[in-house]
Amino acid sequence: MKPIRYAIVPKHPAAHLFEVTVTVADPDPDGQRFMLPVWIPGSYMVREFARNIVTLRASGESGRKVRIAKIDKHVWQAAPVKGALTLRYEVYAWDLSVRAAHLDDTTGFFNGTSVFLAVSGREESPCIVDIRRPDGQAYRRWRVATALAEGRGTKRYGFGEYRAANYDELIDHPVTLGEFALGSFKAFGVPHDIVIAGRVVGLDMARLEADLKRICKTQIALFEPGSKRAPMERYVFMTQAVTDGYGGLEHRASTALICSRNDLPVKGRDETTDGYRTYLGLCSHEYFHTWNVKRIKPAAFAPYDLTRENYTSLLWLFEGFTSYYDDLVLVRSGVIGEDAYFGLVGKTVGGVLRGAGRLRQSVAESSFDAWVKYYRQDENAANAIVSYYTKGSLVALAFDLSIRAQTGGRKSLDDVMRLLWQRYGRDFYRGRPVGVGEDDVEALIAEATGVKLGPLFDDAVRGTRDLPLAELFEPFGVTLEAEPERGGRPSLGARVRGGAECTLAVVHEGGAAQKAGLSAGDVLVALDGLRVTGSNLDTLLARYRPGDALDVHAFRRDELRVVRISLDEPEVARYKLAAQDRRASARRLRERWLAG
Repeated sequence: MKPIRYAIVPKHPAAHLFEVTVTVADPDPDGQRFMLPVWIPGSYMVREFARNIVTLRASGESGRKVRIAKIDKHVWQAAPVKGALTLRYEVYAWDLSVRAAHLDDTTGFFNGTSVFLAVSGREESPCIVDIRRPDGQAYRRWRVATALAEGRGTKRYGFGEYRAANYDELIDHPVTLGEFALGSFKAFGVPHDIVIAGRVVGLDMARLEADLKRICKTQIALFEPGSKRAPMERYVFMTQAVTDGYGGLEHRASTALICSRNDLPVKGRDETTDGYRTYLGLCSHEYFHTWNVKRIKPAAFAPYDLTRENYTSLLWLFEGFTSYYDDLVLVRSGVIGEDAYFGLVGKTVGGVLRGAGRLRQSVAESSFDAWVKYYRQDENAANAIVSYYTKGSLVALAFDLSIRAQTGGRKSLDDVMRLLWQRYGRDFYRGRPVGVGEDDVEALIAEATGVKLGPLFDDAVRGTRDLPLAELFEPFGVTLEAEPERGGRPSLGARVRGGAECTLAVVHEGGAAQKAGLSAGDVLVALDGLRVTGSNLDTLLARYRPGDALDVHAFRRDELRVVRISLDEPEVARYKLAAQDRRASARRLRERWLAG
């Protein structure tokens, strides 16, 4: 089978334009079609990447122009041609995120879904891509970071040819271009590289290498406790450090991350800041996806259909369980301590219980509606939807605690993950892909552990009742208690955007603001005649007590409104977990849970 040949060059970095060519040696004699994906796996929203193609033309072997027409929003049809067919097109790349493509005169980044047209009917053909250096002395120190296999004559981190077995593999390896810091370590013999693009002063790469090594080894051992065999030959953590940002996207042998440069470790400072702990949790989350969703997949993703939405009600398993393990792995690997882990769990509990949407939407419904609700949240989202990430992580926690308690610690959610790996993930890219069925999970849990979760499963996955976490923690000697805001400050029942204006971002259902007739988007200007801003609101509220009534002046668009509001009780900031039971049985269960 003849390979599909691609070439990509940052043609005009200052104009944010990549130039891409794709050559088909033996195009369809009836006229070759080309398609650009409308979404990227791992981010469940139709993003219409084709809108960023600026120009496109086709030519034959002799360079003669070939007629090509766009037949819908992401598909092009070329006229029949003898011999090879080449498309040359420009892609506008100005999306500084992990999902698309970005280019300027300091750095470049792209996902294949944003830049590489698929050759319809030839998706299983091998692919060769020539990644070229931009012209000019200013780019002489640029390098290439990707987990793609190097082609003949190409050195690792050098410009040149890279190869993929098929189109799916090609688009599952993002690429970073430019100058970047580089670190490396081995986890059970597998090379892992760390790429940090962006300006970072005093980066402690040695600490980052050591911490990520512990995290990666813990995860490899979880899925393969006997062989300690990783599912990839090499792995790359690619991070873009910016002023303020957060996000990650998983791939089969790498991850694309974005973080605040202040979250990265600094030489000479040994403390684990909240920002660094958050960054390590993000790395842990995306690395866990190497198994859970990149190889263990829902049946709806085996294989992906990149032309439309792919619906599944199982994202609570693939994203929620991953969100549970990302922080659990931090404590199991020794990167954080027990108290820090309990703090992270308590924060998640508080976040979930704060939103009334959890009482309206199940995690199964949230998963299915991700395409139109979770990724398109509006000001009412907290009152209407629940996150399959955060609520899903608490579902995983509830299942894990229940299984461990019922089996005396002999079985756990780890056994479920290993069964999923052995049955669905280990050979996913080696044979015919098979995914997890929509209604298979409860039976798989029972098979792996001998525990039938019954009503707990129904309530947690298909229902909207709050999880009985306090009760589930009891056998482990752990208490769960609400922690109100410091100082007992009363609440408006709303969340505001900080700054010069005090704008209501979210108005919680049944809260003081909603009862008074205020809405998201309203701009508060005065409380009891005193000017209020996004920065002094808390100070003003601290003068009152819950139940106090006050006059609020607010603008809705250009109309001034005056309402009387009765303040709510202080909001619960988070929930506090504490290990207080010294019984040997509770201590053993707790140690097995947190040690793995």
